[in-house]
Amino acid sequence: MSKKYVTFGEIMLRLRSQELYRLFQTPSLEATFGGGEANVAVSLSIFGEDAKFVTALPDNAVGEAAERELMKYGVDTSAINKVKGGRLGIYFLETGANQRPSLVVYDRSGSAVAEAKPSDFDFDAIMKGADWFHTTGITPAISQGAADCALEAMKAAKKAGATVSIDLNYRKKLWNYGKKAPEVMRELVKYADVVIANEEDIQKCLGIEADSDVTKGELDTKVYEELAAKVKEQFPNISVVAITLRESKSADHNGWSAALSGKTGFYLSRHYEITDIVDRVGGGDSFAAGIIYALSHFDDEQYAINFAVASSCLKHSIIGDFNLTRLAEVKALCEGDGSGRVQR
Repeated sequence: MSKKYVTFGEIMLRLRSQELYRLFQTPSLEATFGGGEANVAVSLSIFGEDAKFVTALPDNAVGEAAERELMKYGVDTSAINKVKGGRLGIYFLETGANQRPSLVVYDRSGSAVAEAKPSDFDFDAIMKGADWFHTTGITPAISQGAADCALEAMKAAKKAGATVSIDLNYRKKLWNYGKKAPEVMRELVKYADVVIANEEDIQKCLGIEADSDVTKGELDTKVYEELAAKVKEQFPNISVVAITLRESKSADHNGWSAALSGKTGFYLSRHYEITDIVDRVGGGDSFAAGIIYALSHFDDEQYAINFAVASSCLKHSIIGDFNLTRLAEVKALCEGDGSGRVQR
């Protein structure tokens, strides 16, 4: 049975260097759209769910194009606030290869969402009938106004009886308006039921330390149960902590798995060796959409974390922010069909 999901955040114009070229090595950039919460809404919609994305967009041709892209994938855009004279944030992406990492350059200061305030949205009306609300730590990082909006949206979702999730998503380049991440994020997490993160996100956003180094490329899974327990201890409202475990062996070769501290126990997912990565941007958002869908529809938490990791694994084969993977494809990979053979 389809459920109603609402996400709030920023969608941006994504300008990517073609193939494996460096930015401006050639005169062409590939123009698409993407952003954490928008990516989650698109993925849930493709899974067959009722997904609404809430944001502020400039009332111009660029904003209209961003909205059309969301509508193309069935996302409800009725709660988007159109801003006269506003701008759409931009990010430039250079795809890495081998030992050269991918590079993201932001140009999003003064965007429509960054200039937004809670009174621009009727969050009580927006959350009416919602089963689940999702946001990320990216949105509160861009401005105080955006942080205030995210907090009010979470409060309204809780009041409406929706499950609330937040993907901590620490972005060092964005926290520039005078607040440190823990000052803002610890307050938001008080209104969440589900936290999605990697180890660094938990440390940088919540100030909760773990005894491992995320830059080494190899992960000690033993530490994650303790880390999740610390989150739940400090935030008793949290019932589920989902932690992604990425082993970055090179820009196009990652180990990929996750851990889940849920209502029934602690679970480790199936592990994937992802070689020849096509596009890893949006990989975390595809995991978030996967865990949101799975926790909404399956009682088995082991299957839920396996489903989320499979969904994200497949996203690494798709160019663009959006995970265009269908529900049946995720289920097939969960059941062990990772051969990549042609489906006829």
